[in-house]
Amino acid sequence: MQGLMAVLLLLLVICAVAVSATRKLLPAVIIFMSYSMIMSIVWLLLRAPDLAITEAAVGAGITSVLFFITMRRLGLLKKNLQEDEAEVQEHFAGRSGKLEEESDE
Repeated sequence: MQGLMAVLLLLLVICAVAVSATRKLLPAVIIFMSYSMIMSIVWLLLRAPDLAITEAAVGAGITSVLFFITMRRLGLLKKNLQEDEAEVQEHFAGRSGKLEEESDE
């Protein structure tokens, strides 16, 4: 039980640092959702089911939905998705170029 709690607390710290360090809004919101879900598990392990349900509903649920709605209304959600898609295509285009070079040799 204490080992699991230590791992969860470490994950909370990692999520807190990651959400502060990320430069893109969409991954920050997803990491924030993860933080809230981990925190609700911590509350459950501390035998506080009322706080666990509240954290899951408000922290991971309602707040995240409000973030997504705000991003959509500001046009940031579509912009982030397009940028991510371009990065993935760029990554795989570079990788396929390397594979073609290796096959030529």
